[in-house]
Amino acid sequence: MIGLSSGMLRPLAAGLSIALFALACDGVVLAQAQPAPVAPGAPAQPAEGDPGAEATVQSNQAYRIRQGDEVTVTVFGEPTLSSGGTVRVVQGGTIALPLVGEIAIGGMTTAAASVAVARALRKYVRDPRVTVAVYSVGPVEALVLGNVRFPGKYTLPPPARLTDVLAASGGLGPTDGDFPTVRLELPDGTTSSVSLQGLLHDGNESLNVVVESGETVYVPAPATFNIEVSGAVDKPGDVLMHEGDDVAIAVARAGSSAAQNPDLNHVVVKHGDTVTTVNLYPILEKGDLSHDVKVQKGDSVFVPASPKHAGFGDIFYALARFLPY
Repeated sequence: MIGLSSGMLRPLAAGLSIALFALACDGVVLAQAQPAPVAPGAPAQPAEGDPGAEATVQSNQAYRIRQGDEVTVTVFGEPTLSSGGTVRVVQGGTIALPLVGEIAIGGMTTAAASVAVARALRKYVRDPRVTVAVYSVGPVEALVLGNVRFPGKYTLPPPARLTDVLAASGGLGPTDGDFPTVRLELPDGTTSSVSLQGLLHDGNESLNVVVESGETVYVPAPATFNIEVSGAVDKPGDVLMHEGDDVAIAVARAGSSAAQNPDLNHVVVKHGDTVTTVNLYPILEKGDLSHDVKVQKGDSVFVPASPKHAGFGDIFYALARFLPY
């Protein structure tokens, strides 16, 4: 009885892994979002039950201010120059304050933003003492491209992690072999990469990074290429393969019915000047993949005819009907 191929099961497994990671991270997200005491003299935090209470961020955190955040600005001894409430960081990373007008604080920590505001106020106030605090964090907007079910731009509540972004885009598309390594690019052009094999397959939660607003997540699709399969197969010629496919898949896609009487004990694989003989019978009998060989672009596979009918060609013929092309 033929089951689903690994290529058909992997997208399902990836989606399940993403969902489980998203659930596992909920506790971490909630813990990070709890309000903490502010420094003496800083604006009072909202009371428990206030909609903004859980989003309040300490003024001494290393968080970098970005578009959509709401901040408070306090100028000690000068209430008319303080924000008198929250100020939204608009496009371009600026805020508008009395007397000084627009000030760019996007990308700064709260400490750096406090210095920037104080510098602007020195024209009007002697030695101004300024505190900038993040009152609420704006939504995260991420662009997801590549091998996901629904590429596009997604808006998520902060903090959004990589698994949250992948889940929002519908999960991974079809994969062959290991899960891919995704590339992340910040608005300033800084790039990084994360192994989904380590995150989703190996369970390394440290790879579930926080995605910043404006960040682009690119998931590469498996590379495709053609190899030549000849000999005792039903459809000799070029066969479309995906990165990570092996010789058994190549033979199955070319079709190897009993009528061809294939000798699967001595399948020949040529890669450049290197010739390898592969025994496919242990794969069929015991599922022992250690005998199989990954194919690469430019390879050729030859299946010799067997003087005796072994009966395994029928299995490959049936298997080919379930393989994705």
